[in-house]
Amino acid sequence: MTIEVRPAEVFDDVRTLVGPKRDDASVCWCLSYRIPSTINNKMRGQERGEFVRDLLASGPLGVLAYEGDEPVGWAAVAPRADTTFARNRKIPHVDDLPVWSVWCIRVRPGYRGKGISHALIEGAIDFARDRGAPAIEAYPLDNQGAKVDLTMAYAGIRKNFEAAGFTWAADTTSVLSGHPRVLMRRDLR
Repeated sequence: MTIEVRPAEVFDDVRTLVGPKRDDASVCWCLSYRIPSTINNKMRGQERGEFVRDLLASGPLGVLAYEGDEPVGWAAVAPRADTTFARNRKIPHVDDLPVWSVWCIRVRPGYRGKGISHALIEGAIDFARDRGAPAIEAYPLDNQGAKVDLTMAYAGIRKNFEAAGFTWAADTTSVLSGHPRVLMRRDLR
């Protein structure tokens, strides 16, 4: 399998990875950390997809992994200042660098276990570096080898970020699915 990671620019491909199965659903689209919760919680159904379509008009919202023309994976990545991590009380700021954040890794069923999440992390690193980021952060689960519920694995797993050259930068008070999250960082200079 040949995987290519590209900027997430095509709405239908983004929808394939983070759009809900039902048009009337009021979940996902990977908006929870991208926009304030007051806005996120008010949007319902197709309004969420249209919001993402409008955001895409300003540029890519992250990266997508493709097998040929088929979108098979997603990673949300943006400047931390443009996300709710800029104000998150559970995820500390290590310093004042204008770092970028990668907060969601999703691989479609049928494609998992093939290294796509690793390709997505590398793609997110390249995406941030190409846009001038001095460093990139992630807030993965520190599951210490324990099984993680796939729904909550969106934050990524510490060992996958370590494999991509990220190092521990700080503990957090955030917990997902019973696992603590840690702040991992990779210098891009």
